[in-house]
Amino acid sequence: MSDELLNQEEIDAMTAAASEVNTGAAEADAAATGVPAAAQSDAVVRPVEFAPMSSQQGHGVRNGVELILDVQLHVAVELGHTTMKVKDVLGLVPGSVVELDKHAGEPVEVVVNNKTIARGEVVVIDENFGVRIAEIVNRNERPGYAKAA
Repeated sequence: MSDELLNQEEIDAMTAAASEVNTGAAEADAAATGVPAAAQSDAVVRPVEFAPMSSQQGHGVRNGVELILDVQLHVAVELGHTTMKVKDVLGLVPGSVVELDKHAGEPVEVVVNNKTIARGEVVVIDENFGVRIAEIVNRNERPGYAKAA
């Protein structure tokens, strides 16, 4: 092009040529997507909807509780509790007896991640201590459990 100014006819011709190129591109897009060119300009954006996953979708795919079966948890067995003053704790020596809030023979609590989940009795197996689970604690009985309103 030169440095000359364009007249109206030349501007109209260039606009028409550009419009034909854009129309051709829109028709190519329409052919590729299956959406008519007229509808593409008024397209509405919608969120993607995926089909629900099933447990049979792939070999080795895990879902539900299977996803967390190998997660490690802190498990403790609590024989009982007591409150002591600092001077009493500092006075503990080998052979000292600490009195707990439970009586001998009472069930011990099985605590997982600071939540009581079961009660049981202490057993000795080959010089090792263990707990025989006697009762699973109901969710509503667990300390700190708040019922949904």
